[in-house]
Amino acid sequence: MLSEPRSGRLAAWGNALLAGAVSPDEAALAIVGEDAVHRVEGLPGEARPVGLTLALGRLRRLGVTGWRVALPAPGHPLGLSGPPDFNARALEAEEAAVGFGAPYGLVPEVSEAGPPGDVHVEVVWRCLAVREAPPADVPSLGEAERELAEALRDATAVLTRLDVAASGPTADAAREAYRARAEVGREVLAPGYPPRAVRVLELAQRIGLLVDLAYDHGHGGAVSAAEMAARGEALRPVERVARRAQVAAYNAYVEERERERGF
Repeated sequence: MLSEPRSGRLAAWGNALLAGAVSPDEAALAIVGEDAVHRVEGLPGEARPVGLTLALGRLRRLGVTGWRVALPAPGHPLGLSGPPDFNARALEAEEAAVGFGAPYGLVPEVSEAGPPGDVHVEVVWRCLAVREAPPADVPSLGEAERELAEALRDATAVLTRLDVAASGPTADAAREAYRARAEVGREVLAPGYPPRAVRVLELAQRIGLLVDLAYDHGHGGAVSAAEMAARGEALRPVERVARRAQVAAYNAYVEERERERGF
């Protein structure tokens, strides 16, 4: 939850590109981020993988007018609409970008290359057919904001009850890394997104940080296998709400366009 999903960056900056708010090069640079290179494979009309700028332009000409995000997990097809092949690949990757206006979706496959100490990340986006249907279990921004407020209280209560302090050098370093990323990445949703979407995403990421710290840093009083299982069971609904809110924030551009056009 703490890391920004690559599909989120693609959707946010892909939507900004579609709106004319950024140039193709600006969008591609923001999507790639700290990765070495991104390519798109399976694009209609292309026998080989192509770069992001060409791919986004081609998909626009094929009818894509917006991008949504899916962040599925086992038993929770969040943001997906089918068909089964696309859903299975997205579930394996735990994310996907879904085109709006034309039946195409992109699923990232991430690999690392290079010697130890000089490893770089390469991403291949698989372009696949998607079903044009409402995405599964995506709340409105208003619903997401209300759910997040409750989830923040629940997360705090759960951590207290399970004696998970989420403190110490490792947890402090994780929080500092989050703050530093937030300070330099204020345009995480790219130009053109409503302020409420930015607010919802920021709160979802804060809750995601709490969940990550609870799972990964320090055992507190939960030392037995049963207590660890209880922690996971208690935090799972909070994590689910945060993922739903992330998707709602990234999808806000498309939802706003739909409202404007009376869909």
